[in-house]
Amino acid sequence: MEKNIAGFEEELRRQEKSEFTIDKYLRDVRTFAAFLGGEPLSKEKTLDFKKHLMECGEFTDSSVNSILSSVRAFLKFIGRSDCNVKNIRIQELPFNPEEKNLTREEFDRLLAAAEGNRRLRLMLLVFFATGIRVSELKYFTVESFRSKLDSVRVCVRCKKKNRRVLIADGLKREILAYIRDNGLTSGPIFCTRNGKPLDRSNIWKQMKNLCEKARVTASKVFPHNLRKLFARTFYERTHDIVQLACILGHSSINTTKIYVKTTEEEVRARVEMVLDRRYFEKRKITTLSA
Repeated sequence: MEKNIAGFEEELRRQEKSEFTIDKYLRDVRTFAAFLGGEPLSKEKTLDFKKHLMECGEFTDSSVNSILSSVRAFLKFIGRSDCNVKNIRIQELPFNPEEKNLTREEFDRLLAAAEGNRRLRLMLLVFFATGIRVSELKYFTVESFRSKLDSVRVCVRCKKKNRRVLIADGLKREILAYIRDNGLTSGPIFCTRNGKPLDRSNIWKQMKNLCEKARVTASKVFPHNLRKLFARTFYERTHDIVQLACILGHSSINTTKIYVKTTEEEVRARVEMVLDRRYFEKRKITTLSA
């Protein structure tokens, strides 16, 4: 099995998958291999694995489907697609779960909590004001801000696609001041003492450390949620989902639709607006007991 996993890793690298994607695929496949425990591979064993993921209480349905997707890619690679199983069917919610929905007010509290850590505060602003992925932060270099043009465009590359990220004037001034005050002459703006770009785990840890002081639930605080907050804010002000998809680098508008979902409270308010109050008699609401 380990030999097959090593070959699978090589294939993922040939496909130019990101390091994050490769790590995720390998972690999921090794979880599957550990479940097999050396027993022969079969469709029944994959079904048992799916059942285990669903019943162990550690994963949401979406997480189970994500793991099964990794396993399917591995089984295809080793020529055992006959052992594949279907995803769990999930009814898509018309709103974001409250525990994942970061509000603008909560973002402002995170910024306030980051006062005194200029690099972290600026990094939060970059994620929110541009909608970039955490893997794209490394493309924010000193060189990209040396343009003689009034506007700044940072070229990023992700998922085999190049994209230009537009920088708002206010953010440009903040970044240029940070470069000047820290004596940066070249390379990534957000880097370690050795000049290497900050990695995903380092960024996550710094953001999580703000949660208690900002009084924001930790499950809401991670770079991709700032990308979604950018998407919702942009859409609320423009209602242009096609342009938003281009800005985010999405190949499908269906992906963008997921990003602009509102909260359950807002959806409930819209549902309440469908029927006029005159259709109902005023009654006191009571709770039915068993």
